[in-house]
Amino acid sequence: MEQRVLSKREFLRCSLFGACGLIVGSNGFDEMIRLLGDKGAAGVSPEDLWRWSKEALFYVKTPRGLKCLKCPNTCVLEEGQTGQCRNRVNYKGKMYSIAYGNPCAVHIDPIEKKPFFHFLPTTRAFSIATAGCNLACLNCQNWDISQMSPRETENYDLMPARVVEECAQRGCESIAYTYSEPTTFFEYTYDTAKLARTRNIRSVLKSNGFINEEPLRMLCKVLDAANIDLKSFDDDAYIRLAGGRLAPILRTLEVLHEEHVWLEVTNLVVPSWTDNLEVIRKMCEWLVSKGLRDYPIHFTRFVPQYKLTHLPLTPVATLEKAREVALKAGMRYPYLGNVPGHWAEHTFCHQCGKMIIERRGYQILTNHLADGRCKFCQELIPGVWSA
Repeated sequence: MEQRVLSKREFLRCSLFGACGLIVGSNGFDEMIRLLGDKGAAGVSPEDLWRWSKEALFYVKTPRGLKCLKCPNTCVLEEGQTGQCRNRVNYKGKMYSIAYGNPCAVHIDPIEKKPFFHFLPTTRAFSIATAGCNLACLNCQNWDISQMSPRETENYDLMPARVVEECAQRGCESIAYTYSEPTTFFEYTYDTAKLARTRNIRSVLKSNGFINEEPLRMLCKVLDAANIDLKSFDDDAYIRLAGGRLAPILRTLEVLHEEHVWLEVTNLVVPSWTDNLEVIRKMCEWLVSKGLRDYPIHFTRFVPQYKLTHLPLTPVATLEKAREVALKAGMRYPYLGNVPGHWAEHTFCHQCGKMIIERRGYQILTNHLADGRCKFCQELIPGVWSA
């Protein structure tokens, strides 16, 4: 965990940190959201001191400090210390999240971008993220926010009620907690998703799945869909590539299935790291053995990023072989990702084999589903096809 100790003044400044711009989304989401109101930073009143901070859930006091129980890292924090996720801090004997209501990224995305291929196709997701992550992936494509703390990023004042209202006003069918690691900003995610339920707005999670079972089950009560990054089926690769462990991610997949949350899996195929076809076979066989064969799996092309810029792009042939392995193992809906225009972006009926959804990137060109069934053979296609 990060060992730097914060002074009281520095911690309060972190809790109030923000900036005054909005990332422009896909439909021109470009107005400014003000952070400190009319008073400005110099005139903060006592009730504003914790405006972007909230006492964390799932921690316990120990003789060595506060132990976080939210994820398998189980950080133990002494006074002033922050956890490995960079946004939980021990302040005066209580653990606080400093990521509450201050996302550093706000976009409107097609749901297919997450990626979700069997969940409300062609709809839009109001997407938010705060800084921080509980893993440290060498290949992270969003490392400039995931490997930062909320005190180091430019943030927006977007409390849960405002997120839900903006989502509704812009005609988005769902809120996506994405880009960094949404279980890191657990309290913000949970409160927003709970409120979204009252407005018939869906909540979807794009996550690494590195979370303990109790908080996960709590989150599942307000969650509609999740796409989990299953980075490898090899524990050693998880440790060396991401600083995590495989077992908790596998348990996350089981729990999501048990809780009836729609699930899709992403496997980023990194050359020399996660491209072993035998390991991919074992992964797919495990998914099938756990009753997960009807959930899509996305084999995604690696693009050199962060600390692995010396590696090449994943050969398309490798991705195609991974898809074949998945089919032979019994997975019914394997896809290729980050290869726009490839035929393996399309959905093929597992019963008759005909193409029922034609995609190009994030666009759907043709759709041969009727009430969730293949128009050709009437087979029911697993997914959530309507709101």
